Amino acid sequence: MSANIKVGIVGGTGYTGIELLRLLARHPKVDIDCITSRSEKGTPVSEMFPSLRGVLDLSFTEPDINRLTQCDLVFFATPHNVAMRMMPELMQHNVKVIDLSADFRIKDASLWSQWYKEAHACPELLAEAVYGLPEMNREQIKQARLVASAGCYPTSVQLGFLPALEHGLVDTQHLIANCASGASGGGKSAKVPMLLSEASDNFKAYAASGHRHQPEIVQGLTQLTSEPVKLVFVPHLVPMIRGIHSTLYAPLKNPDISLENIQALYEKRYANEPFVDVMPLGSHPETRSVKGANVCRLALHRQPDSNLLIILVVEDNLTKGASGQAIQSMNIMFDLPETTGLDNIALLP
Repeated sequence: MSANIKVGIVGGTGYTGIELLRLLARHPKVDIDCITSRSEKGTPVSEMFPSLRGVLDLSFTEPDINRLTQCDLVFFATPHNVAMRMMPELMQHNVKVIDLSADFRIKDASLWSQWYKEAHACPELLAEAVYGLPEMNREQIKQARLVASAGCYPTSVQLGFLPALEHGLVDTQHLIANCASGASGGGKSAKVPMLLSEASDNFKAYAASGHRHQPEIVQGLTQLTSEPVKLVFVPHLVPMIRGIHSTLYAPLKNPDISLENIQALYEKRYANEPFVDVMPLGSHPETRSVKGANVCRLALHRQPDSNLLIILVVEDNLTKGASGQAIQSMNIMFDLPETTGLDNIALLP
């Protein structure tokens, strides 16, 4: 395409909002038309986010459906239950939408309500929404009007298990995902557990009895296999700002298959995926190796005399786990090279 994509962002003051701005401000095919925040209406974006001084000359505005419908694409970087209330009118005006919240990720409205503790306001669009994990649903994303961008934990878990399930290598009844995220995964609103004096020098599990990302992950993994999927998913809070580390466990069906053969299958599956890096056998990927980059790195392990496949996965929860992945989907929707605006290198140290 020749003309730039005219983009609006609803909910630009949170961590995924600023990450969208950071990446889109340098995207060669994007013009950011508006960014909304009811509470910060009139405030220059660069006043709230000094990192954008001299880069982005916009002020926050109230969400205006008339202005948003003039955009080619609207990103929702909002808490759940916001996008679904505005979606019907945007769809009537044929605006493409990428929703970074959980409003349209789970296809079953009653299941969504069970985990999010309210009735879904727009169940009629759940069937149309395409789940925004490009490595799984690239062709559907190309034709989509509404993309429900994959969650941060679900991205790491699904990309880690994906080749093993596609090839029927593992027992899908006994999958385990032990995952840890930095504090930015909890959002920007004030919460006591996220205070520095609470989260620093501390490591803990949370929602061990059930986390709302679990049904999203199971829904995605079920697409990859004809067998029922059962997953134990336990998230943890680690005292850092950005990053996710997921340690995945899956019993192998065939104990005689070599780890080298599994490695070859993973390398082949992701050979043409620009944002998935299958590291050499014996590697231990680190969260700092993906900080600020739209990259998921993974490595395979198997211990002596064990039938358990161990998959280590790292990503930046705000980039490949959220805003970077959403832009990856945008590039696909508008027939751009998938890496456009996303070729920055991770920040190290």
